Order: sequence, then structure tokens, then C-alpha cells
Amino acid sequence: MGALTRYLSVHGLNPISEAFQERGLTEACKYVEEKLAIKFDKLGRVSLLNCAKTSMSSKLLSSDSDFFANLVVDAVQAVKMTNARGEIKYPIKGINILKAHGKSAKESHLLKGYALNTGRAAQGMPMKVSPARIACLDFNLQKTKMQLGVQVLVTDPRELEKIRQREADMTKERIEKILKAGANVILTTKGIDDMELKYFVEAGAIAVRRVRKEDLRHVAKATGATAESTFADMEGEETFDSSFLGYADEVVEERIADDDVILIKGTKTTSAVSVILRGANDFMLDEMDRALHDALCIVKRTLESNSVVAGGGAVEAALSVYLDYLATTLGSREQLAIAEFAESLLIIPKVLAVNAAKDATDLVAKLRAYHHTAQIKADKKHLSSMGLDLVKGTVRNNLEAGVIEPAMSKVKILQFATEAAITILRIDDMIKLAKDESQDGQD
Repeated sequence: MGALTRYLSVHGLNPISEAFQERGLTEACKYVEEKLAIKFDKLGRVSLLNCAKTSMSSKLLSSDSDFFANLVVDAVQAVKMTNARGEIKYPIKGINILKAHGKSAKESHLLKGYALNTGRAAQGMPMKVSPARIACLDFNLQKTKMQLGVQVLVTDPRELEKIRQREADMTKERIEKILKAGANVILTTKGIDDMELKYFVEAGAIAVRRVRKEDLRHVAKATGATAESTFADMEGEETFDSSFLGYADEVVEERIADDDVILIKGTKTTSAVSVILRGANDFMLDEMDRALHDALCIVKRTLESNSVVAGGGAVEAALSVYLDYLATTLGSREQLAIAEFAESLLIIPKVLAVNAAKDATDLVAKLRAYHHTAQIKADKKHLSSMGLDLVKGTVRNNLEAGVIEPAMSKVKILQFATEAAITILRIDDMIKLAKDESQDGQD
């Protein structure tokens, strides 16, 4: 997208052609959806794997793309859900990626359940709770302290001790309310005092402190819990109702590498899975995380849009040939703008070829020739999937080779690149129109 934006903004004619470039964009998107997109239903799981592999092809995971493609597809399909409008969605935020040092990348694995990268707050708590009733809290369960600035006049030392005792009892009463509501797993984003932990240990409940807010939101959504930030009700009293609790089949603590992990399995409302990534160091794990996230997004888009296009510059070359011809049918200045737009699309296959240290001029010329043939000859339509093979330095049918991308992503890239280029052209135009005040003063 960046290369296309730069080319459009540098080679765009002028701001007058903005509307005409938008016409070129409209025609390009229409052509992709009507002529180049292939319905995913015809292709099945193999297409999902190929989309994931295509996404990883230029990243660190490319050597193990077969293994990670299966991991990604399984993870995305595990979080499948139907929303209130009856639409099938794949919320990839329900896929938690945990990074653990040690072992090889191919020993990464998928866990059924949402994993929290933390352990139980005390060793006396049970390792496993089943079934689990989960309370999600966003406040402290430490000993209550009187606020700064509050002055209390105490003459009797025994009264001071009563104040301290009352401060301790307030937190104890809150914990008792949670346990009385039926909670046996308590997650809080803040701290839990060591003095207060004994109440959870005695009740046989698992308490987890310092949970990330993002994780708490995801657990609340998956289990049907309500994330509570206060005990206060409308009457000013402190209450905790059992309706605030979420439900899961099991909550268990497991050890992965050197860390304890809390796994929430069999969530009530939406499925949740976790990917445990293994690698040598932080840099490798971070790069694997980024590559995996890209692949997850691509598979999600493919499943939700239900259509794919050939990769490797195939779409851009086809659009360039189509828009070039379209430009010649127009008898106004629109012709120049759309011709420029058509030329700018070729920057994508050119950059791909240059990055692979191949002869870009030769490959792009061959690519255009194939797509021209595909568009003028009815019996050669299969050539519209011709793209670049950057390993061998040839042109091939990328649909058959499995180099594919979601059609929705390709359309979005075109839209965003064009909008960005038009914005840059408008800025340049405003700079040109600004008066030079120093020259006005000299006159």
C-alpha cells in the first residue's frame, strides 16, 4: 500500500484529477469484485492454508509456514461465532498469544481455552476448579485505608484500634460477598493483600491478581461475566450479585516453560483459544507474534468475505491493463488521470520483482501480455490469475500455485492508498496557493 500511495502522490496529475482518480478507483474495485474474485466456497480449507502461507511468505515464519498455517486456521475456526444479526464472525481478539522462551518454533501449540500469563495468588489455593464461576473485578482487594486528608480526633487508644479493625473488616466483608454469590475463581486487575488471601484459601477458591485489563475484558466476554469496578449499588450500599459471575467448565493452573499459566476452558458464550509460541529469545518471539497476527487477520478476512484473488502482482497487472483500455474510451481529461492510475498500479509487481533481485522490466512486460490476452480472448480467461513466481523468476498461475489473498483486503488496500495519495495532493495544492508575504511587502 505504501509504494502505491507514494507513486500515486508523486505521479498524480494535479488536484483537479482527484475526482477522475476516484473514478479509476471505483472501476478498479468493481473489476476486482466482478471479474477477479473467486468464491471461497469452491476452494475449502486448502484455500485458508494458502492464504495464511501467502501472508507468512515474506516473514520469519516462511520456512515453517506449513506448520503455522495449520495452527492459524485451527485457531480462527475455533473462535467462530454467530452475532445477534445471524452473521458468522471470527473475533480474533478471542485468540490469546502467549510467548514462552525455550524449545524450537515448531513446538508452538494451540490450547483450548483462554490463557492468562500469571499464576494463583497463593500456593494453598486449589490447582483446578470445575465447574468455574468467575468474578471479574477491576478494583483493589487490599486492606482498606482511610483517605488522605480525613482527620479523626481520637483520645482513647482503644478507639484507634477499632478504626484499624474496621478497615480490615471492610475488605473481609467484600470478599465474603463475592464468595457468598458463588464465585470460586476471582480475577482482579489490582492487588490482593496477603491477609485477605487466606479467606480465598479457606473457601477453596482460585484468586488471581494483577490481571491485564485487556485479558479481563476478554475473559468477561467469553464467560458471560460482568467486569465490576465497584461494589456500590443505586442505594449507596455495597452488594455483589451472582448475575455478575461468568461460567466456564474448568479453570486450571498449568506450567509452561518457566511460567505458571491460568487456563480458562469451556467458556460459556464464545469459544476462546490460546496460542503458545516457543522461541529462542524475545526478538524472535516478537517477530513470530507479528507474523502470526497478520496471518490470523488474513484468514479471518477470507472467511468473512468468502472470496479470494490471486497474489504475486496478478490483480495489479490485470487492473492496469483494464484501466489502460478504459482510459482510451474516454474523450476528456479523465483519460489522462485514469491512465496515470493504471500505470501506478504496476509499481506493485515492479517492487516485488526488484526485492527478489529479478529483472523487473522483463517480468512486468510478460505479466501485462498475459493479462491483455486474458481480457481480449474469451477462451483465455484463466490467464487472469497469472502472477509472479519470485523464486524462479518466472510468471505462473498463482491461483493454482496457492498464492492467494482475500479479495476484501485487496479492495481496501486500493481504497486506502488512493485516499492517502489524494490527501497528499491536496496538501501540495494548498502550499502552492499560499501567498508569499515577503514578496508582497517588497512590492
